[in-house]
Amino acid sequence: MTMVLAGKRGIATMSVRSMRLRLEAEDGTAAREYRIDDGSVEVRNVQPPGGHDSPENSWQRLTPEQLSIQVERNTVVAQWLEHRLGWRRLLQACNNQETGDRRAADNDADRQAA
Repeated sequence: MTMVLAGKRGIATMSVRSMRLRLEAEDGTAAREYRIDDGSVEVRNVQPPGGHDSPENSWQRLTPEQLSIQVERNTVVAQWLEHRLGWRRLLQACNNQETGDRRAADNDADRQAA
C-alpha cells in the first residue's frame, strides 16, 4: 500500500508496511505474531518450521479486555502497541468494549421504559 503525503516541501510517497511483532520462545516452540490491521490488533500462533498449520493459527482479533490485560501488565506487546498506535488510540481500543456494553445496556433500559 502506498500513501501520498502533501506538505510544505511538496508531495512525497510513502510505503505503508505491515505492522507486525513476533514473539518466539527460547526453546524454538511455536511463536505468537501480532499485527495491526486496519486499526484492529490481531494475533496468531506460528508453528516452527516443519510444523503444521491449523485453524487456530489463523488471525484472531484481540478483544478490548485482552488488550487491557496486556496494558495492565505492561508487556512487550503493550509497549509495541503504544509505540505504533500512540497511547490515546491504545486507550480507546482498551475501552471500546466497555463503551459498547454500556451503550447496549442503556438502549435496553430505554426500550423497557418506553
